[in-house]
Amino acid sequence: MKIIVPMAGRGSRLRPHSLTVPKPLIPVAGQPIVHRLVKDIAKVLKQPIEEIAFVLGDPAWFGDDVVESLKSLATGLGAKPSIYRQDQPLGTGHAIMCAKPSLSGPAVIAYADTLIRAEFDLDSEADSVIWTKRVANPEAYGVVKLNDKEEIVELVEKPERFVSDQAVIGIYYFKDVAVLKGKLQEILDENIMNGGEYQINDGIKRMMAEGRIFKTGTVDEWMDCGNKSVTLETNAKMLGFLASDGDEKLIADSVINNNSTIIEPCCIGENVVLNNATVGPNVSIGNHCTIDNSTVKNSLIQTHTTIKNANLDNAMIGNHVNYDGNFSSVSIGDYSVLE
Repeated sequence: MKIIVPMAGRGSRLRPHSLTVPKPLIPVAGQPIVHRLVKDIAKVLKQPIEEIAFVLGDPAWFGDDVVESLKSLATGLGAKPSIYRQDQPLGTGHAIMCAKPSLSGPAVIAYADTLIRAEFDLDSEADSVIWTKRVANPEAYGVVKLNDKEEIVELVEKPERFVSDQAVIGIYYFKDVAVLKGKLQEILDENIMNGGEYQINDGIKRMMAEGRIFKTGTVDEWMDCGNKSVTLETNAKMLGFLASDGDEKLIADSVINNNSTIIEPCCIGENVVLNNATVGPNVSIGNHCTIDNSTVKNSLIQTHTTIKNANLDNAMIGNHVNYDGNFSSVSIGDYSVLE
């Protein structure tokens, strides 16, 4: 089994947090989004992972440190790491084809801007499985249309009339991904674009037209990381799941607690100092941060950041930030928001 992860986008809706850290590497509950996604997929698949291929964008944004972290992620799961580049933002189908040498055999393709919780077995009779989540407002999503055999026969984007309530979440399994590769090559050769991009859906539709069997794999939780608000919601949900599972140590032994209260669930990284602070619930704090005389809840703070004299709720703060709630002078860069 292989996992193919297109992650070339920087995430404009998550500015300023995605200006220096690519969106898939922004930490949620203590680990980068893409790390959690790949680990969760590997857990669902319940079989050895042979290779994990990552499709990255501009090296200026996805540099050597990013490459090394992704290689470590793959090898930690016993898989061969492969790194590819998408030099132009030409769509989902184009991104997949940038990993052409890895497109053979059984594979999962997953876009690295969501997190999941799921438990199911892949249908051995299906040529492909499209992972979905039942939603209350299907008109806002791309959904699957099913026949009486519960097979997917059509993909419908934001249907005006009810088609189904199963939204496509951007994770796909192919019994032989080389079949998709062949169809996407046709799309590229014929220059078939939608919205100025080459789309995976056009390749999938050609597979369906040939009679390939597509089934659904429905996830229990689909957590978006598209903007600040939903990322904080996802952080809170993931902390709750991890605390319930009990599989990960969420508060590092090196945390220094000086007269401070931690209200779980929280994820607090290495060498964090808490002085006269109340932290939690639903707070993630990265390594080497200091929280002084502050209350922080429902928030995500990255690394090497100092917070003083603050009362933070629903805050998302990046790396190497110094924030004093009693500020009298301010130095703020592009895309920053104070509310």
